[in-house]
Amino acid sequence: MAGKRLPSAHPSAISERIREDGSRLIVSVRVTPRARRNALAFEDGILRVWLMAPPVEGAANAALLALLAERVGLPKRAVTLVRGETSREKVVAIEGISALEFNQRIQASSA
Repeated sequence: MAGKRLPSAHPSAISERIREDGSRLIVSVRVTPRARRNALAFEDGILRVWLMAPPVEGAANAALLALLAERVGLPKRAVTLVRGETSREKVVAIEGISALEFNQRIQASSA
């Protein structure tokens, strides 16, 4: 992870794990807690998120929501955990952003 640049997935592959549902965006995420640094990148069509927080007492979930909100430029209240509270595979809902905007902001923030 450190020093290694992850390849970006093709936008059509990314959209398989991201869908718009009314006014919110539903995003599938794979989380790796206790990482050396907070980072995110598209890898094999899924959003991978590395978090320094441990998976204890919701710390990693809170860190995930805060990191996503920061990277897409939305308030923390716009990002909620839909599924996967105790799993590495999570589903997150994001209010106020389209799939295209989300992809662009994530790609720009991980460059």
